[in-house]
Amino acid sequence: MTDTAPEQARAALDAVDRAQRHVADEVGLPRGYWWAMAAAWTVLGVLGSVWPWLGGIAAAAFGTGHAIVATRLLGGRRRTGRVQVSTAVAGRRTPLVVIGMLVVLVGATIAAALALDADGAEHAGIWAAVLVAAVIGFGGPDILSVLRRWARA
Repeated sequence: MTDTAPEQARAALDAVDRAQRHVADEVGLPRGYWWAMAAAWTVLGVLGSVWPWLGGIAAAAFGTGHAIVATRLLGGRRRTGRVQVSTAVAGRRTPLVVIGMLVVLVGATIAAALALDADGAEHAGIWAAVLVAAVIGFGGPDILSVLRRWARA
């Protein structure tokens, strides 16, 4: 075996690092997940406005279900059609980023509902839920990608 020059070793390590970051950038949740979450968000808004007690129970069930599904999808233990990514590559902070994103979306829903209610809108909670659901459905993957980059996850 021949000796490897330090420059060659550095170039090889840099190439591995770039490839690992490229794969890690591909980590996310499938598009269908985001639309399912948007639909659930809308249902929660309707339940919270029509039957608040049932909305509370449904919100707890939604939180539990989301935690289970998102953790399994983001953990890298499930093989996709293209690649299986380990948690080390995916980043251990990604689940925290998703939880933080959910907390901000809940806050946005509450703020929108309060603003709509102050403006005199009927069913402000439903309209706020639909507004945030649209953001989730159309922008969820992009928002997660940006947040992962900011958090270096």
